[in-house]
Amino acid sequence: MNPGFLQLQASALTGQKLSAGFSSETAQDRHKLYFLLFSIMFGYSVQRGRMPPTQPNPGQYALTNGDPLNGHCYLSGYISLLLRAEPYPTSRYGSQCMQPNNIMGIENICELAARLLFSAVEWARNIPFFPDLQITDQVALLRLTWSELFVLNAAQCSMPLHVAPLLAAAGLHASPMSADRVVAFMDHIRIFQEQVEKLKALHVDSAEYSCLKAIVLFTSDACGLSDAAHIESLQEKSQCALEEYVRSQYPNQPSRFGKLLLRLPSLRTVSSSVIEQLFFVRLVGKTPIETLIRDMLLSGSSFNWPYMSIQCS
Repeated sequence: MNPGFLQLQASALTGQKLSAGFSSETAQDRHKLYFLLFSIMFGYSVQRGRMPPTQPNPGQYALTNGDPLNGHCYLSGYISLLLRAEPYPTSRYGSQCMQPNNIMGIENICELAARLLFSAVEWARNIPFFPDLQITDQVALLRLTWSELFVLNAAQCSMPLHVAPLLAAAGLHASPMSADRVVAFMDHIRIFQEQVEKLKALHVDSAEYSCLKAIVLFTSDACGLSDAAHIESLQEKSQCALEEYVRSQYPNQPSRFGKLLLRLPSLRTVSSSVIEQLFFVRLVGKTPIETLIRDMLLSGSSFNWPYMSIQCS
């Protein structure tokens, strides 16, 4: 089965519901759509049911220049587990598929965005402490932070952000905007591009990205948390792990830890609604991303969705 066929199926399913005037899909329809999206996300040349590769022991996960290869820096057990939770090696995926000057087509942009979003949720489900939280807290945290995690993943894999295909992916030709709205939308794209470029300029390595994502995820700012103090302590643990790692790995860059932390507040300047419009409206229509994330979190494992490495054609 090829990606174009699945793309058409997903579009057809969404289009049928929208043309019929439904404001949201039924659970059964969403499940069908999610299966298609996961097929897109995990590629087509990998045999279904393949088990994930054997993982290294915590504390024995070494990095050289940000890659999980033989190197000189052995990570703490906590950071090792954060890295092991990644559903696929983002750095390798980026080097194979995301060449800096490559202009991606609309379908490829949407497929990559689906991979980045779902990998963020799958990563969260497998990191230390998060699965032990009450499910309502898990949902609240991911619904608040998904767009920030998406931006971090986009920067980590060097996602190409050329304006023309982004505008095409957003479907502006199908839903014309006023001149003022187009200008505002373009400004949001520029903000997104700037945040990604600033992260890339810091040459953030894989361990640092994992810690930054944990700091973002474990936020006590989410509404309705049952134990905000505990979640705040997990954020502090993640921040301390990052500080210790940076101090040992980059001793000649005393300001690096501060520079990394300063990037986090500005992630919230990237509009989550604009990310939805840019990357997901073609795939999920009017279904809110928060609904998709909640359903993934609540029932993802029961669908036996494939957990395997990306293979790019």
